[in-house]
Amino acid sequence: MQYLVYLLAYPIIWIISMLPFRLLYIFSDFVYIIVYRVVGYRKKTVRENLTLALPHLSQQERLIIEKKFYHHMCDMFLEMIKTMNISKEEICKRFVFKNIEVYKELEKQGKSVAVICSHYASYEWIISMNYYSDFVGYGIYKQIKNPYFDKLVHKIRSRFNAKLITTKQTIPTIINNSKNNVLALYGFASDQSPRLSSAFHWAKFMGIEVPVHTGAEMLSKRYNMNLVYLNTIKVKRGYYEATLEILSDDPKKIPNYDLTDQFLKLLEKQIYKAPEYYLWTHKRWKFRR
Repeated sequence: MQYLVYLLAYPIIWIISMLPFRLLYIFSDFVYIIVYRVVGYRKKTVRENLTLALPHLSQQERLIIEKKFYHHMCDMFLEMIKTMNISKEEICKRFVFKNIEVYKELEKQGKSVAVICSHYASYEWIISMNYYSDFVGYGIYKQIKNPYFDKLVHKIRSRFNAKLITTKQTIPTIINNSKNNVLALYGFASDQSPRLSSAFHWAKFMGIEVPVHTGAEMLSKRYNMNLVYLNTIKVKRGYYEATLEILSDDPKKIPNYDLTDQFLKLLEKQIYKAPEYYLWTHKRWKFRR
């Protein structure tokens, strides 16, 4: 059954990936109507999240953000599909790293680098950072249940010189690379809600105390990696800019969880400035106290 679903969906996905951007965004406007107005995809979750995180705004203001978010989410989903056939020149024009020299200077230190980011703006096209890296690039992701789509995602990411590893594979991969002196670039999307059984730290995020992922910080400490925050903004439809900010070039000297808390504060600034580009469909605040 999973293979049948893949066979039926793949031709549609491929056709979408071949659309020029002008037609892609016209199609995205149509998808928005289906997703938001007809299906109402996770609309209840989005509204609950916006009410929890932005209580200082009026209901009308949150509704405006809600509609802008769904427009952006549809754009981003189709941009992800477009990644199948986008050229290096095109993606580097549309996703610009404003200060990539910061990362290149870190490479000269001869230490692996952990980049911590969030589900904000275009987290899919962050993968293009591998074009500028001399290290082996790893993207940490949640495995897709359908093995055929999972294989497709791996194939797409390989175009960007990146290797995908699941959360379960992360520690063994870092240990193996450390033992074999393999310098690597690891990407951590650390803003989602962890399972309570694996929550070691609670912190305030958007004014609400929640469990948070601490893997990027703790692994940086354990394996002596530089820790960098990636701040992505949406300039206009289909165009993004990212800046790198060094959180620590020696995480061991920083008290536990301080770097994770710093990451959350930086992310909060992004969200307050333009909340429509955050991924509000995830149940980020399902555990809170």
